[in-house]
Amino acid sequence: MAVNLNRKRPQCHGAADMEIDAQRSVVLVGSPNVGKSVVFGNLTGMYVTVSNYPGTTVEITRGRLADDSRAVAITDTPGMYSLLSITEEERVARRVLMENRPDMVVHVADTKNIERMLHLTVQLLEAGMPLMLDLNLMDEAERLGLRIDTKVLKERLGIPVVATVATEGRGMDELKKMILKEDILPSGPPLRYPETIENAIADIERNLDSSYGISKRAVALLLLQDDHEIWQMVRDREPERYALVDAIVKHARERFVDPLSYIITIERQRFINTLIEDAVENVGVKGIPLRERLSRLSMHPVAGVPIFLGIIYLLYEFVGVFGAQTAVDFLEETVFGQYINPVANRIVSSIIPWKVLQDLFVNEYGIITLGIRYAIAIILPIVTTFFIAFSIIEDTGYLPRLAMLIDRVFKKIGLNGRAVIPVVLGFGCDTMATMVTRTLETRRERVIATLLLALAIPCSAQVGVILALLSGSTKALGIFVMVMGTVFLFVGFLAARLMPGERPLFYMEVPPLRWPKLSNVLTKTYTRVEWYFKEVLPLFILASILIWAGRITGLFDIVVKLLSYPTGWIGLPPEASKAFLYGFFRRDFGAAGLYDLKTSGALSGVPLVVSIITIALFMPCIAQFSMTIKERGWKMAVGMAAFIFPFAFVVGYLVNLILNGLGVVL
Repeated sequence: MAVNLNRKRPQCHGAADMEIDAQRSVVLVGSPNVGKSVVFGNLTGMYVTVSNYPGTTVEITRGRLADDSRAVAITDTPGMYSLLSITEEERVARRVLMENRPDMVVHVADTKNIERMLHLTVQLLEAGMPLMLDLNLMDEAERLGLRIDTKVLKERLGIPVVATVATEGRGMDELKKMILKEDILPSGPPLRYPETIENAIADIERNLDSSYGISKRAVALLLLQDDHEIWQMVRDREPERYALVDAIVKHARERFVDPLSYIITIERQRFINTLIEDAVENVGVKGIPLRERLSRLSMHPVAGVPIFLGIIYLLYEFVGVFGAQTAVDFLEETVFGQYINPVANRIVSSIIPWKVLQDLFVNEYGIITLGIRYAIAIILPIVTTFFIAFSIIEDTGYLPRLAMLIDRVFKKIGLNGRAVIPVVLGFGCDTMATMVTRTLETRRERVIATLLLALAIPCSAQVGVILALLSGSTKALGIFVMVMGTVFLFVGFLAARLMPGERPLFYMEVPPLRWPKLSNVLTKTYTRVEWYFKEVLPLFILASILIWAGRITGLFDIVVKLLSYPTGWIGLPPEASKAFLYGFFRRDFGAAGLYDLKTSGALSGVPLVVSIITIALFMPCIAQFSMTIKERGWKMAVGMAAFIFPFAFVVGYLVNLILNGLGVVL
């Protein structure tokens, strides 16, 4: 997944500079969850986010080989399972290979799943790439009783092979030496297909005059497997020969009952099976290792549920209790309430004699007393504790298992288990999660996921404030979770029925369960908090300025007055309309406004729960709305907002009606 929340941003050359200055270029490729990013970090000693790939929102990460006098540029590509691309990330990874023409390609593979991994190895060899195979996660393979003869693989494939455990640094020195010393020449194709296919490949190759960055044999194979992007490429570059190539492919298809993609895959599998028989020995292990048992339990449809609920409970205790209550209370009441705000009020009032300008910086809605206070005292401790917890969960390898667990449920709402990644990220930051929806395979899935993120997934800062608001009432928390879960499933189910499209497929590599590494957790937390805080503080300051300007011009009061009508319909006091206005600038900003109303005694009981549910469903913040425009377009973004705004108040009205009708006391 090409989400660089965990990447440091040191000073470095830009992408173009590294490509020009470097004597050699190395590209890392491989399936998701095989440790490719960890290999990259070991090779470069840093994480450097450079830019999005041109024309896409998929990020490409580049660095330089650490302690390298030859200026080797290392590029970490998005995860790909095959050259026959399905997702946008796979297409970008393939374009990097085709357009950059690297001096070396390092295929990072999961050793314990070597049989599946070798399919991409074979395709890269067929593409004429100067290839090296990195068998990573070797420790996991050894625990399962697998012994890999790297010499046999090297001889049979004709490429360098190295075994590594990137998380421990094992084998990384050898990999660096091979990158520096090995002059790899493209190897020939490792296998031949049935005669009809080989003849078609040869005929297609003869009719391809342009350069494609990969071998013409690989282009021919992709055409035979009906790769739409490659077909378009051939149409653009070989307009005079396109019809002839199309006729060759059609003739080959007519000779087989099964699709050519199936025939080609079966032939590759036969070659790989023979290779595995000679190079891999399974000595077996006594019993099932504990980690493997835990791994299976976490994905079991019955046992996996209490494990998931247990993790959610721990998350609540750490983020909701410690972060959102203990830390927030200290910063809010003591640091700002007793020291910063009073001092700021005195200093500003002594320097600036005009009340209207004083209000810009201090008093009720000032930049310091409202914007900075919310950002540091309320949001920062919540975000920090959430990202610590999220980094631990991520580092253990639990997220892909959660994806497997909920895949069946997500299928009902038009998604698959892969969507758990943007959904979980949404609890950190909905803006970033909206960007990550591009990893989903179909436009239908991306639209549904974007809608659900905007509607029913509160971000970490908002979640933390909400947990603080609901602390002390298990019943209120239960109502909130039940309503949000029902809305998520109902809207997703409805969207899946209204939007045409095929049922989503799901395939994901499951990395090994590991104890989280402290250095990884601290690094990820630091860089994510740094990124989030740099993003959120300017927006809080901007929100304070806009509120100040709105109050001076009277526009703020007009909007608040207009919002007081729908808030009144759902049983809330007029003051709550201000929180909803804040929520448009940032969701957590609005939730923090409700926090103030609760502490002042203006909001409690059923109205408090109704307001929390409504504001959690309310319009996405400016940042997320902007990202939705970028990812889905203006029409889709405005359409989603037009649906979400009234829907949030309708749900709030129904919840208020039901709770009061049942006589619920909170």
